[in-house]
Amino acid sequence: MELRQLEYFVAVAEERNFTRAAQRIHVAQPAVSAQIARLEREVGQRLLDRSRRETRLTAAGEAMLPHARAALSAVAHARLAIDELAQLVRGTVTLGTVTSHNLDIPALLADFHRAHPAVEITLSTDTSAALIDDVQSGVLDAAIVSVGPHEVPLGLAVEVVTDEAIDAAVCLDDPWAGRTSIGVAQLVERRLIALPMGAGIRAQLERACAAAGLTPHVAFEANTPVALAELAARGLGVAIVPRSVSRTHPGLAPIAIKPELRGRLVFAWRSSGPMSPAARVLVEMARRLLR
Repeated sequence: MELRQLEYFVAVAEERNFTRAAQRIHVAQPAVSAQIARLEREVGQRLLDRSRRETRLTAAGEAMLPHARAALSAVAHARLAIDELAQLVRGTVTLGTVTSHNLDIPALLADFHRAHPAVEITLSTDTSAALIDDVQSGVLDAAIVSVGPHEVPLGLAVEVVTDEAIDAAVCLDDPWAGRTSIGVAQLVERRLIALPMGAGIRAQLERACAAAGLTPHVAFEANTPVALAELAARGLGVAIVPRSVSRTHPGLAPIAIKPELRGRLVFAWRSSGPMSPAARVLVEMARRLLR
């Protein structure tokens, strides 16, 4: 009994016609008839009733059909498993990240590389908006991005890396250094130091200002919260940074923004659609690391 005989038998059973079955599996109709005749001789029973205009299963054919389908399905799954193993041996993974985060990317990639040394890994950096677009479009397999509170980008699944308040921060001799909180209306009166457009924290600032009918004056931009903090510590303006930065830098006076702004860093990947076996393994490793 050969797999092609089972494949031809299932095709005829489903199409109820030898000619349509042959067209479906791209084989000449006489070849289909010959192989099914051989199959019937091997099992010792007629499997198809050819006496009518529409080919139908005999009782033996009805009994045979689910087993034939199961055999073909098992072979397909075996091939898929082998293909996936091959991709884990020699596949590729593309990962993106914002420039500042708390996930130990070197440890994650080192663990992955030890388990799958032949998989090529590409790591790139960009703004959160660009990275989210790239994950959604399939350019990247996954990325660490900044999003708003409770925000999950369309078509993506996320695992939280950090979730914290966003502060204003000034140098120690700034007139605002003694304040404990500040409103958005007061922030727009000062020169601000912020991440570039497209960054998650910048988006939260812009959104809060727009809701109040205001426009922030961003005088300086830098690519990392630490760089923003250094500029503010030198008296160049008011930095908009995560609380973990504002309250640990020795040269800054942190000021809570009211109403509170919050930012989340998340590890994001596509929630549906194709993903390579290597990418699936990396995503699961990252999720375990975060948990």
